[in-house]
Amino acid sequence: MTVDTNEHPLIGRDHQLEAHNSKSHRPKVLWIVVAIVLLLVLVLTVALVWRHLDAAKKVAPAPPKIAITAATAKKGDIGVYLEAIGTVIPVYTASITSQVNGLVVAVHFKEGQQIRKGDPLIDIDSRTYLANLLQAQGSLERDENLLAQAKMDLERYRAALARNAIAKQIVDDQEKLVLQDEGSVKNDQGVVQFDQVQVEYCHITAPITGRVGLRLVDPGNVVQSSGTATLAVITQLTPITVIFTIPEDSLGPVAVQLRKKAKLAVDVFDRTAQTKIASGKLLTLDNQIDTTTGTVKARAIFDNKTDVLFPNQFINTRLLVNTLQGVTLVPASAIQQNGQASFVYLIQSNVAHLRGVTPGVTDGGLTQVDGINPGDVVATSSFDKLQDNTAVAIPSQTPNQTPGQTPNKGETKPAAANPSGSSTP
Repeated sequence: MTVDTNEHPLIGRDHQLEAHNSKSHRPKVLWIVVAIVLLLVLVLTVALVWRHLDAAKKVAPAPPKIAITAATAKKGDIGVYLEAIGTVIPVYTASITSQVNGLVVAVHFKEGQQIRKGDPLIDIDSRTYLANLLQAQGSLERDENLLAQAKMDLERYRAALARNAIAKQIVDDQEKLVLQDEGSVKNDQGVVQFDQVQVEYCHITAPITGRVGLRLVDPGNVVQSSGTATLAVITQLTPITVIFTIPEDSLGPVAVQLRKKAKLAVDVFDRTAQTKIASGKLLTLDNQIDTTTGTVKARAIFDNKTDVLFPNQFINTRLLVNTLQGVTLVPASAIQQNGQASFVYLIQSNVAHLRGVTPGVTDGGLTQVDGINPGDVVATSSFDKLQDNTAVAIPSQTPNQTPGQTPNKGETKPAAANPSGSSTP
């Protein structure tokens, strides 16, 4: 059913009032929604700002310290060495050859035997030479008796001449006859001595004290005096010498020490230059420089009582020229190279500081340096991680042990430099 508003005034008025109220509530709801959104944005913004400020207040964690090994520079002495390759040369070497022709009847030595001067070595059949000696001795006796008879006649003739019983010519002739017989006797004496020497040559003895080599002749062999065959070789092993070379530029310091009568020590090492074989002293230098190599030969002498040095053996030599005293020493492994510059990492308050140094002599894994002081601690490892002002951590040391000190048995030894010998600064 249709209601006419004109006919019912109260009903139309209520409808208009409801429409007016709904229009007045719409802006209020809109403002409430906007306020809520702004409030949420504000809360979100404050939260983000607070979070950012809180993150800014937090300090970034420090990088971990680099673990290293270290050593303490110390004050000490170090030797200045010259290194070279040398050859062991005996003081005396005798190659025995035959001085006579004949048959070998006996060999008295054993291979490798140590013999003394005068010991019998080889006997050669001497019967022929003994017969010649006997014949020469007979001729000597005959001529000696002829000389004695001529001298007696001369005395008789002189006595007769004193009484004017004979002519002076007879005395003069007898004097010349005596001189002739004296010449014959001297000739016979020479023949006898020669034959005696030939007989002695048949009995070969050791001319020096030393060690005889391998047997080169056997009984029954025929030897010739004109041949070059060696019958035996004797080499003196105690003492023995080593010949090595010195660079021309290093000759001056060595010559100065020799003029002062200084006994320069010489050490010899095996082929690897790691194992020390023997120690001796420098004996002398050659009298001229080899122009092809620019070196001069030197000879050192060794007792060699245990026969550790063998003739013609190649060895490595180290000649001690001088000793630097009271210098600063660090492990060679602590020194690093940057082009032509050398440096170390100096550890102060667990921080590594790059410090330039000037290295000098190196010996036994230690290097003499200028630029740091005794007592300074330097790094000896982890160089690929170290930089200037890098924080480091040094493992704890055993009681009463400073960094770089040699660990006791069972401990880990810090890395050391490869010993490459020493040279003059």
